[in-house]
Amino acid sequence: MHKKIFNTANQITMFRMFVVPIIVLFMYIPGVFSDWIALFLFTIASLSDLIDGHIARKENIVTSFGKFLDPLADKILVTSVLIVLVDLGRVPAWVVILILCRELMVTGLRAVAASDGIVVAADRFGKLKTILQLIALGFLIVYREVWGFNIALIGMTILYLALIVTIFSGVNYFIGFYRRWNSEYSSGLNK
Repeated sequence: MHKKIFNTANQITMFRMFVVPIIVLFMYIPGVFSDWIALFLFTIASLSDLIDGHIARKENIVTSFGKFLDPLADKILVTSVLIVLVDLGRVPAWVVILILCRELMVTGLRAVAASDGIVVAADRFGKLKTILQLIALGFLIVYREVWGFNIALIGMTILYLALIVTIFSGVNYFIGFYRRWNSEYSSGLNK
């Protein structure tokens, strides 16, 4: 059981969670050097999300614990960085509130769906949302001019695009769940 829970893929996922406080620490240390270290660690943590899933599927070690832990680690990484960015005055609070509300609502939806035996898997909009959020956060961690480019402006532009996709994907999950639940409920009545 211990080997199953603490397999390689789940260890990589746990690494993503444990590196978050270090990223946050470097984000609070003023200076260019600390920003770049925070970005480096954030990039490693973000890429670990691709690696753990690939390993789990390749080695056929997908576990219920991993299915729970992976999206939790993603949410801890993204929400922690977003909250620090609000505290540093780099991102408006209302943007983060909308993103957090969507995440909580979809997580609740998944819990309700699971209790009815319905799996609400990530769709392409949910994956696009995550990619856009991670790219935007990378720019916003650095938040300064680099080689003549206004990194903060680029980051905020991508974050607003991510916000639109975030809201759209949240609505899409609810519509998909309703259709699936309605069809299963209707077919149950016809039996």
